[in-house]
Amino acid sequence: MKLYIIGVGLIGGSFVLDLKNFGDYQVIGIDNDNENLKIAIKRGIIDKVGSLNNINEADIIILSTPVDISLKIILNLLDSINNRCLIFDVGSTKQTICDLVENHPKRNQFLATHPIAGTEFSGSKAAVLGLFKNKIQILCEVNKTRKDLLNLALEKFSLLGMIIREMTPSEHDNHMAYVSHLSHISSFMLGKTVLDFETANNILDLAGSGFESTVRLAKSSSEMWTPILLQNKKNIIKTLNIYISNLENFKNYLNNNNEKNISEEIKFTNQLTNILNGIVKNKNK
Repeated sequence: MKLYIIGVGLIGGSFVLDLKNFGDYQVIGIDNDNENLKIAIKRGIIDKVGSLNNINEADIIILSTPVDISLKIILNLLDSINNRCLIFDVGSTKQTICDLVENHPKRNQFLATHPIAGTEFSGSKAAVLGLFKNKIQILCEVNKTRKDLLNLALEKFSLLGMIIREMTPSEHDNHMAYVSHLSHISSFMLGKTVLDFETANNILDLAGSGFESTVRLAKSSSEMWTPILLQNKKNIIKTLNIYISNLENFKNYLNNNNEKNISEEIKFTNQLTNILNGIVKNKNK
């Protein structure tokens, strides 16, 4: 089976590392970064470097480029593939790409997915085995994907140990604005605030594990995250308005020495511990 991976990074590369344990694939990589491709070959992620000119030979295409690049190439990919090929993307926004392919004659060969897995690192050097085990794989508009190709995708996701959840593109983008995109903005802006006022030495000497864990996402790639935030800006602006309101309220509590409200806000958010522990417990069953 010929598997093309377009954008050989953390997510696509990790998919390939796992899939190679369950089948015989010739993996062809396409990426604008030649050094990244060299690393991918050295690590055994891809077998050779390919070209979009030969995309019609693919059996499966994993589209794992930044979401703005995916929009630029998805229609040409659909134009070029053979009638047995499945394309699935792994982007963090779903409404825009689903709208774009809506009326394409080969729409039924595309599956919109978003694996809820990853790290703050990028590139083929960041790909790891087992990244998707017990992780959620969101699927959108499954009714628009040809049944045999949907079953093929579900078979592969099952082999990787993924947990399938279906939702509409609109639901996906709205939920991601709260639980993912806002988290990244918070991390970026916390990091910026500290960098604006603290020297590198002070950050190294004085920042504790709390700061390090909170700004972990600030290491994420700007090439990947800028287009995500712009594509989902309507939902993100809504979440930012709520977030900013909460910050303003908290600032007012501090200004007024309102110990009761400060304590209540902290206790309210403490329930996240049980929620997240419950998620971990359920996934490990």
